[in-house]
Amino acid sequence: MTFNETNNRIAEFQEKIASLPIGSITKKTVNGKTYFYHRFTENKKRREKFISPKDFDDLKAKIDLRKKLEKEIKALKKQLDVEDLSSLQESVFITNILMGEDLRLFARSVRTYKKRECFNQLYDYIYGDFKDKVLILYGLRRTGKTTMIRQIFADMQKSDLACSAFIQITAKNSLAEVNHDLKILQKQGIKFVFLDEVTLMEDFIEGAALFSDIFASCGMKVVLSGTDSLGFIFTEDEQLYDRGILLHTTFISYREFEMVLGIHGIDEYIRYGGTMSMSGINYNENSPFADKKKADEYVDTAIARNIQHSLRCYQYENHFRNLKDLYEKDELTSVVNRVVEDINHRFTIDVLTKNFKSHDLGISANNLRKDRENPNDILDRINTSKVTDSIKKLLNILNKEEQKIDIKHIHALEVKEYLDLLDLTCDIDVLFLPDVSTKTTRTLISQPGLRYAQSGALINSLLIDKEFSSLSFAERKTVQERILSEIRGRMLEDIVLLETKISNPKQQVFVLQFPVGEFDMVIFDPDAGNCKIFEIKHSDKIVSTQYRHLVDIKKCADTEHRFGTILGKYVLYRGENKIIDGIQYLNVEEYLRNLA
Repeated sequence: MTFNETNNRIAEFQEKIASLPIGSITKKTVNGKTYFYHRFTENKKRREKFISPKDFDDLKAKIDLRKKLEKEIKALKKQLDVEDLSSLQESVFITNILMGEDLRLFARSVRTYKKRECFNQLYDYIYGDFKDKVLILYGLRRTGKTTMIRQIFADMQKSDLACSAFIQITAKNSLAEVNHDLKILQKQGIKFVFLDEVTLMEDFIEGAALFSDIFASCGMKVVLSGTDSLGFIFTEDEQLYDRGILLHTTFISYREFEMVLGIHGIDEYIRYGGTMSMSGINYNENSPFADKKKADEYVDTAIARNIQHSLRCYQYENHFRNLKDLYEKDELTSVVNRVVEDINHRFTIDVLTKNFKSHDLGISANNLRKDRENPNDILDRINTSKVTDSIKKLLNILNKEEQKIDIKHIHALEVKEYLDLLDLTCDIDVLFLPDVSTKTTRTLISQPGLRYAQSGALINSLLIDKEFSSLSFAERKTVQERILSEIRGRMLEDIVLLETKISNPKQQVFVLQFPVGEFDMVIFDPDAGNCKIFEIKHSDKIVSTQYRHLVDIKKCADTEHRFGTILGKYVLYRGENKIIDGIQYLNVEEYLRNLA
């Protein structure tokens, strides 16, 4: 039998198998009577269905035929002669593979795109001296993974492109099928293999060592890409331990947002930052964070389902821990959504409480109307407790009595742990002086557009509440803009804190709280015994009250006693660089651009 005849026979048998029932037949004896059951696995769960006597023979014959065909396919595959590779046709491959000039066409549309900074790590792996290791390119959706692979193809010399292959994995593919295709590619002399969405395979996590132990160890460069970040993290910790190089794409700094997408301005980053969508074209319309509906869809598909799929596929679902009951009741995806939304809603409440806590005069429509000529004073009459209570009522989280199952504290904690692993969330310490024993944390979101979309939608919902029903459109607009301005100010603080922390791994970055007032950021070098203190303002104006805490003698003395010599005092804002009363005013966009 020729090579092609063997493959045709395999394809014929596989088509027949697709129409035959899976599983096996078992029997049980109850009170002396024998009953037969059809046992099979569906969605990772074992099922059993009773077989009536009239259906028994037909079902048994079909199952026996399936097993017979599966054995014949296995035997036929052993007979395949792949030595004469020049005669191989596309039908040889089971998975969807692009090679040669098809890769050039695949890369054509991204040829003019600017490259992310992490592209250099991908390039170094492909052309560097990395033996027995695979590169794991992972991150949330729309953060540039596949684009970087296409950019590699666009930069390749013709000789390297001829030795490359791109495999698009689907949920229908298995590790055995990929293994089959990789063996053929290896014998064809393919040196560079890129497998996209590899975590879609149900058996990927448990069998991932195949890529490093068999193919990378023989000299093939293997890049594994996918959106199920947790799946890769579990794999790197187990199957690919010390055999994988992790390259994470989720975090996109302000500098990259500006450089790669060509979009300038910290407010644009606050509104839409977090993905590499559209390469800067109509970004505000096509961004996943253009509105709450799109943001919620992103959380559902890129984050919640990411977590659920990875947990389901890992070690027979043993990593679910206390989330198992939520998964079994089909509640886990919605719970992850609610946890993300709740983090952002609590952020919004905290901003309102902090910035409006001194106003306790209630809302008066008559008083508001007379302040039309002075819109900055409108919110001075808002009762903080009424505002925050209204927001809490509008939280898009099911009440306990409306939920199929309670979201317990342990559920929220475990979901938060996985959000941290995805690099979506990060905690910044809030320290206190003079009470050094007190410590809290502030949860930051690495995709600012997601936070702004959800917080902005919450404010819009607030303004249609009955508390504001007597206000005119102009007055409601003033309220909205004032609150959103405060949100952008707090988000700017969080962006600076997060990017500074990432850029200074050997130093401690935190907020320092005093009985009255705070330093928005402290960078403490424990080895050198010194620190820098910062105020962070969304304004582009210089006002002396902005740095009043930085020149407070008592606050500075307490800080130096605890964290060493203060090397510099800074205000980060949106204006020009200047020195005022010994305080260095730095443009915040320039500061973020220059972070290492």
